[in-house]
Amino acid sequence: MILTYLLFVLGLVFLLAGAQWLVDSSSGIAARYEIPPVFVGVVIVAFATSAPEVAVSLDAALAGEAAVALGNVVGSNIANILVILGISALLAPIAIRRRMVLLDVPIVIALSVLVYLLSLDGLLQLWEGAIMLVLFIGFIIFQVRQIQKESGPEETHSEGPPKVEHPLPVQIGIFVVGLGTLILGAHWMVDSAVEIARSLGMSELVIGLTIIAIGTSLPELATSVMAAFQGKQDLSVGNVLGSNIFNLLFVLGLSSVVSNGFEVSEAAIALDLPFMVAVSIACLPIFFTGHRITRWEGGVFIFYYCAYLAYLFLDVTGHELLPRFNAVMIWFVVPITVLTLGVLATRAWYLNRLKKKADDLSKQGPG
Repeated sequence: MILTYLLFVLGLVFLLAGAQWLVDSSSGIAARYEIPPVFVGVVIVAFATSAPEVAVSLDAALAGEAAVALGNVVGSNIANILVILGISALLAPIAIRRRMVLLDVPIVIALSVLVYLLSLDGLLQLWEGAIMLVLFIGFIIFQVRQIQKESGPEETHSEGPPKVEHPLPVQIGIFVVGLGTLILGAHWMVDSAVEIARSLGMSELVIGLTIIAIGTSLPELATSVMAAFQGKQDLSVGNVLGSNIFNLLFVLGLSSVVSNGFEVSEAAIALDLPFMVAVSIACLPIFFTGHRITRWEGGVFIFYYCAYLAYLFLDVTGHELLPRFNAVMIWFVVPITVLTLGVLATRAWYLNRLKKKADDLSKQGPG
């Protein structure tokens, strides 16, 4: 059994290292052929943080472990918001751009609801995965155009040709090694995770939602924490939202297509998918209150993730405290949190309205 745990850790190391080599070599090859930097920025950066999820979910789907594939995506999206944004906000309050509140968060909410609705029949079919991939292509095109519109042609092309650091054969070699390492790491991780789950009497879904999801979210965590230390907290939010969209459309869509569709468990439909939707919706009032995530709101995120893990643990072990835990969460903690966020969102809306009126009056001048 020790060998299985060692294989899981080694698989995670290979997964993260392979993803980094793959992204670095892809960026170098793109630079050599002068692919527009704006496209590289959108596509390569998105793949950079989500490559582990892609590799693990694909390997699991092809191996017939649909619960691991789904659990990895759902668990990663939950961890991205609650853990990564929570930790980043605890380090320093995060400023939220208006575009994120008006566009990015609603897109994440809409896609989360879409995946939940498609899963209600207990099956994510091949044609549904194909629709997700089409939506992903549309999202990438939209992102490229948005960045071009915001940057302008002068800013987009002012930097000149990107610097190429390695000869083409070296870059191709790094790409091949990175891809092989990524695939091998994902295979080791999935196989060992399934064996660990069975030995502990846990479902593959729970392993995917917890250990694998947290492991594959490490690139997002590292990127966001570094951004927080460098005073670029807004990058944390963009990184998380972009990764969640990538996971829902590309990772889940591709996994469904290559596996010719897969079953969605009743447990995922009853708890995990609705919780993912709820976490996404919770971003709106939190982001809206002053267009920032404060430290206490980051603490709320961390608290709810710990509560989610506690529920999974109590449920898996059949612990006698589970009914009491549910009662406390449903009748006390959740209502108090919803009420508090509602009051804060209403207050923020009212203050913004007063500020707008004051600005209008100042523009009109006296008399």
